[in-house]
Amino acid sequence: MALVKLQTQFFRNLEPEPVRFSPSFNLLYGSNGSGKSSVLEAIGYLGLGRSFRVSRHQAVVAHGQSKLTVFGALDKGIDEASCEMTDISCAEHRLGISRDIVSKETSLRVDGEAVRNLSTLAKRLPVSVIDPGVFDIVAGGPGKRRQFLDWLVFHVEPSFSSSWQQCQRVTSQRNQTLRNGRIDESLMRVWDNQFGPLSESLSDTRERVFYQFKVAFDEVLKELDAEWAEGVKLEFYPGWDRSQSLVDVLKGHREQERRMGHTIYGPNRADIRLKYGGRPVAETFSRGQQKTLVILMKIAQGKVLSDLGKQVTFLLDDINAELDVRHRIMLARKLQDLRCQVFITSIEHPEPEVLWKDGQAPEYRMFHVEHGKLTEE
Repeated sequence: MALVKLQTQFFRNLEPEPVRFSPSFNLLYGSNGSGKSSVLEAIGYLGLGRSFRVSRHQAVVAHGQSKLTVFGALDKGIDEASCEMTDISCAEHRLGISRDIVSKETSLRVDGEAVRNLSTLAKRLPVSVIDPGVFDIVAGGPGKRRQFLDWLVFHVEPSFSSSWQQCQRVTSQRNQTLRNGRIDESLMRVWDNQFGPLSESLSDTRERVFYQFKVAFDEVLKELDAEWAEGVKLEFYPGWDRSQSLVDVLKGHREQERRMGHTIYGPNRADIRLKYGGRPVAETFSRGQQKTLVILMKIAQGKVLSDLGKQVTFLLDDINAELDVRHRIMLARKLQDLRCQVFITSIEHPEPEVLWKDGQAPEYRMFHVEHGKLTEE
C-alpha cells in the first residue's frame, strides 16, 4: 500500500491543506526551514508513531498549540490503479494519529475506528527512513542494528510485537530486582523462568527473519561493482551463547549481573555483526564504504518485504548532503526496481534526468515547499 493523501493540523509549520502524493516517487525541495523534512516527519508519525528526528512530542506540535493531528489515506499501491482520492471513500485504508501534549494522551484511528496499539497503524504503512543519522547503523552501537532488524521482524512476523513487549516487561522486572542490592534468589528464579522461554522464542523469530534478510542482502551485494563486496560478512548474535540455555547462562553470571545492575545476557543484547576480513567494518571501512553498506542493507530490507507483497514507503531526508550523485542514482534505481513508494527531499531543485539518465524515470510528482505549504509543479 502507498500513502496517497496526507493532512495535518498543528504539526510543526505545515499548512492544514490536504496533499495528494504519487504511490511511486515524490520529490520535495525547498530552502532550510521550509517544512520539507516536516512532511516526512508527519508521514513517519503514521508509520512509526513518533518522530524520527526528535524524541519529544512537544517539539513537533506547532507553537502555541497543545495538540497535533496527522491523517493519511492509503491506496493499494503502485501495482494497482491509483485513484485521485477526491473522494475519501476511494481509500483502501484511512489512518489517523493525534497527540495531546497536556494530557499526554495519544489517539489512534484506522478506518474511522479507534484502536489501541501503534502496531495496528504501523503494519499498514511500513516506513523506512534514510537520513544522515541512519549511517550510524554501521558505526554506532548494537542498539542501532537491533532496531534495524526488529523493524523488519515486526513487518514479517505479526506475533513479534507482543512477544517483544512481554520480554521488555520481564527484562525491566529483572533489572529492578538486580538493582535492589541484595538479590532475592527465589524471585530471580521466577523472572529467569519467564525470561528464558520468552527470549528463546524471540531469538528464534529474529534469526529466521535475519536469514531472509541475509539472502536478500547477498543478492544485492552481488550486483555491486566494488572489490570489497565479496569479503563482507553478516552474522546474527542473539545476545548469548545459544549452545547453553539462557536460564543456565544467567544463573552462572548472577554475581556479574548484580554488580552491573542490569541484564547483560539475552535478546536485549542482540546484534548484527558486520565484518570484513574477520574484523568489524566500523574499523576497516571508510566513511563512504560504510554509507554504501547501509544503503545496501536498507535496499535488502525493502526486498524482503517486496517479495512478501508489501510496498515500503521510503523517506529519504536530505540525502544529497550525505551521498554523491553515483550513490543517489544507485539508491533511486534500486528502489524503483523494488516498486517502493519514495519521498526525497533536497534544497536544490530535483533533477530526475540525472537520477534516471536512461530515460526510464518512474511516475513521480514534484513539490516546492515554502513556509509549510506544498505546491505541486
